[in-house]
Amino acid sequence: MLLRVNDKNIPGGTIAQIVNCLKNGGIIIYPTDTVYALGCDITQARAIERICKLKNIKPEKSNFSFVCSNLSHLSEYTRAIPNHVFRVMKKALPGPYTFILEANNNVPKLLKHNKKTVGIRVPDNSICKAIVEALGNPLISTSLHNTSDDILEYFSDPETIYRQYQDEVDMVVDGGFGNIYVSTVLDCSNNEIIVVREGLGPLDVLD
Repeated sequence: MLLRVNDKNIPGGTIAQIVNCLKNGGIIIYPTDTVYALGCDITQARAIERICKLKNIKPEKSNFSFVCSNLSHLSEYTRAIPNHVFRVMKKALPGPYTFILEANNNVPKLLKHNKKTVGIRVPDNSICKAIVEALGNPLISTSLHNTSDDILEYFSDPETIYRQYQDEVDMVVDGGFGNIYVSTVLDCSNNEIIVVREGLGPLDVLD
């Protein structure tokens, strides 16, 4: 299903339809403030497995992000965050950043295995925010971005994405053309902030 959503006027019934899909184990492709992403409900293990199969990766080897609507979910999935890191997060989020933090024992076992970190995102995108707020818990998310420069635009067009993935996902949420740049990744898991990848988010948040 291709579901078109106007980010300036988001119908509650449309968000309820998306959330119902997620709560029933569905996987969706949806807009963020960077590229379009694959997502599912963090509580739906079968849906996580479906995304892993689609991306041809093992769950324990995955680098999924937890997409939140705000910072209120942090304590549910991460260990205590140092004050200097939290200040940067409050400055940067919502925005095109992924913060790698120490994971706690609430991270789904399917994903955790021997991993001790988790990536947290709070995208600055009204559709994404509305979905996660209505769902009531984070989305497990992974980017549709491909590193091959000649097909970057492919992942920004929701109709093209739908033609490619309509038989593999339950819903494509069309929020208009997406960005072609990925998030800036900051590793904060060892008490200092290390730039892992410079993406759309400027580094002056670290100043």
